[in-house]
Amino acid sequence: MKKAAIGFAVFLSLMLVCTVVSKSIYTYRLPMVTTCAPESKYVEHKIEAEGIVVAGGEKPVTYLSGLRIDSMPVHVGDRVEEGDVLFSVDLEDLKEKMDEKKDAIARLSLQINTILENQAIAQQKKELELARAREDYDTTARNKDTEVGRALESYVQAEQDLEEELENNGGGSEEEKALKRALQNAAYGEADAKGERDEAVKQAGRKVEDLLLPEEEAADLDVAKLERTSLSEQLNIFQQVQDQQGVVLAPFGGVVTEIMAGVGDRTPDTAVLLISDESLPCQLKVLLDKDQKKYIGLGDKIAVKVEGKSRELEKEVDYLAESKNAPEKYEALINLPEDTGIPGMSGSVSRTETGEKYKLCIPLTALHTKDKTDSVYVLKEREGILGQEYYVDEVNVKVLDKNDNWAALEGGGVDQDSKIILSSTKEIKKGEAVRWENGNS
Repeated sequence: MKKAAIGFAVFLSLMLVCTVVSKSIYTYRLPMVTTCAPESKYVEHKIEAEGIVVAGGEKPVTYLSGLRIDSMPVHVGDRVEEGDVLFSVDLEDLKEKMDEKKDAIARLSLQINTILENQAIAQQKKELELARAREDYDTTARNKDTEVGRALESYVQAEQDLEEELENNGGGSEEEKALKRALQNAAYGEADAKGERDEAVKQAGRKVEDLLLPEEEAADLDVAKLERTSLSEQLNIFQQVQDQQGVVLAPFGGVVTEIMAGVGDRTPDTAVLLISDESLPCQLKVLLDKDQKKYIGLGDKIAVKVEGKSRELEKEVDYLAESKNAPEKYEALINLPEDTGIPGMSGSVSRTETGEKYKLCIPLTALHTKDKTDSVYVLKEREGILGQEYYVDEVNVKVLDKNDNWAALEGGGVDQDSKIILSSTKEIKKGEAVRWENGNS
């Protein structure tokens, strides 16, 4: 019995040793995790963005449109002084255009001469028609007056014949009746002759009046003259360009900010290029994304740094709007002091927003995001095979705010006593047993 008791005790001792050894091996193989508890703190936001110095204003350089650009030694960002070469035009192309203008002017001159000759011929015809119409008027009036005079003589003769008949025979005879009818007919004849004369003279007079009316204005002559004048003016300008060997000089000094046409293009009817207006201070242009725009608004004070300047400036945002060239970006402009920066220089802006104070804040490294769902790993305890052990639980959370270092959580899944897993020596997942660096396992 004594030997049996001793053997049993040895067996129990061996089992205890094996258990301890097994637990140690099991525990050693578990991932080691570190944890933190949510803190109450302000979630600050520091926004930093790079920018470029741009002109506060621009002046256009225009030129005669339609000429082919042969060379352009300047580039965006180059500084030019008044009188520097900006670009030159193709002289061969210019000569072709000049020849076209000359041909067009010659055709218009021929057209104008033809119109003038036709007008001279038409005027001669009109003068001849007018002279003939006046002659016809005079002839008609004279002939018709003669016919009226003859009708009047017939009437007077008929009247005399009637009076003689009355004196000689006392009236009442058939002869008297015939003479009265003759007198009546003569009176009608005289009236008809006067009416025909008046109508004929009126018609002849109207023909003269029609020919005296002014001619309708011929627009084609005026249009042709205007076109020829315009072409002549353009040709004179082309000639000036040719005399200058096609070289175009800067009309004022500044920095080239934009070029609208390059070598091989034809000069547009708008600006060929833009040069900064040095009478206005420069601006710093910065592009912000949606998150940055949350903390930078119009009129906000921000810290500005410009290349070549050691001193940081405090300025306000003078312009803020959606960018026309960069989708989902916002363009901010900050007016710079005079003599600060030149177009093309780099710069930067920064601003710190204190933000709100939240009760549950964790390091950003403890937050996990998958399929737009945020979660944290929480260290919890449970009864395991070898006794009490730690394991991983995954809790979905709602993020109220965050910056580059901290995330503020809404209460619910976690509280200030929760052990939020910060790091692990191995990849972990929900339900997995782990070792806690600060624990007693």
